[in-house]
Amino acid sequence: MLKRCALWLRNGFVRGRSLNATRIVAASFAIIILVGALLLTLPVASRDGQSAGFFTGLFTATSSSCVTGLILVDTWTQWTLFGQVVILAMIQLGGLGFMTVVSLISFALHRRIGLSERLIMVSTLNLDSMDGVVRVVRHALMGTFLLEGAGAVLMSLRLVPDFGLAGGLWRAVFHSVSAFCNAGFDLLGGRFGAFSSLAGYQDSPIMLGTTAALIAIGGLGFFVWEDILRARCWGRLSVYSKMVLLITGLLIVGGAAFFFLEEYHNPATLGDMPVWEKALNALFQSVTLRTAGFDAIGQGGLSESSKAMSTILMLIGGSSGSTAGGIKTATVAVLLLALRANLRGREQVTFRGRAIPFGQVLNAMTLTLVVLFVFLIASMVISTVEGLPYLNCAYEVASAMGTVGLTTGITPELTRISQSILIVLMYLGRVGILSFSIALMTGKRRPAKLHYPEINVMIG
Repeated sequence: MLKRCALWLRNGFVRGRSLNATRIVAASFAIIILVGALLLTLPVASRDGQSAGFFTGLFTATSSSCVTGLILVDTWTQWTLFGQVVILAMIQLGGLGFMTVVSLISFALHRRIGLSERLIMVSTLNLDSMDGVVRVVRHALMGTFLLEGAGAVLMSLRLVPDFGLAGGLWRAVFHSVSAFCNAGFDLLGGRFGAFSSLAGYQDSPIMLGTTAALIAIGGLGFFVWEDILRARCWGRLSVYSKMVLLITGLLIVGGAAFFFLEEYHNPATLGDMPVWEKALNALFQSVTLRTAGFDAIGQGGLSESSKAMSTILMLIGGSSGSTAGGIKTATVAVLLLALRANLRGREQVTFRGRAIPFGQVLNAMTLTLVVLFVFLIASMVISTVEGLPYLNCAYEVASAMGTVGLTTGITPELTRISQSILIVLMYLGRVGILSFSIALMTGKRRPAKLHYPEINVMIG
């Protein structure tokens, strides 16, 4: 029976030639969200034995499947072990991508990976060719489970003494998967209070350091993993991997320095900590904004400048083909390189002695402008509907669109209209940006049938 179910999933979801890659990605996430919402609506999923309601289940399922972390109810105090397992399963499926997980069936049954499956794997992981895609997927799955296991072992060193053997191990596994998949869900509400996240461990290098490492590694992308495994040294890395690693390092270090200086004397965040703890939490804040969503210092107490910087980092997100969301680091790198080239009066956009095609530069601009347009409109709508300051609403919108999950504390208090907008934004942030990126990457540019005379337009 198990073998028949596995073959049905494999044939039904992977070999459906009537669907293109973008539709498969969108449909798979929609199915996960709907099934998860129905399971979380069951009375057995809630601690009080009463159904949490379909809307709460839908919001939680969307947030976990899209690895966001925004919640209406505290994960530990609301959901039973059954509900927590459902959430964890959706986080894992959402982080790796449903089609990548389905490929486990083929590996387990020792079946040959067909052309249609390879095409879907390429699209799901946002790769640019089918060369070695099966190897990349296999290494991605093996690396994921290995890193999540290692993270769970390290976290258990702190969590087992606090919660006992069974409780500590379960929390270690849950938090390790949540961190690696950049989800931001936690099970610490019963000890430190609802919606506390990692605030109770802001003085723990083991918890914050392990979580930050999992977030950063998960946000690099499976292609970069494969490239590092192949090259084993900086000089042999591909130009793309070097770009991702450089921009990731700059964002993390630059963000940490900014928050350390900006929040140094803020009593609501870092002000009352010793210097080493300020540095640790500033670094963690910079990393968690890369679409992870764990909170150690309380986002509501951030200064206005820090909220603005956080919003920018959340919109940027992680790297392509990773568990992270956002417009991606490589997109930002291409835009910065295009800016540099234009300021220097050069027609070609170059990096490390290589020219970036104009079509990819145009794709980066298109994706960024679409994201910014949706971000600005959604922020203004929520601010108008709720009567709240624009920056706080923009923070929540960026958190949803970047699949981050950090909040200034207003999400549970919003009206159903604004919460529904956040549901749509979480789906668009994970599925829409991914599908849009796939469409831009695989779309063929048709040559113009007509050539119009050029005109000069005054810029600036």
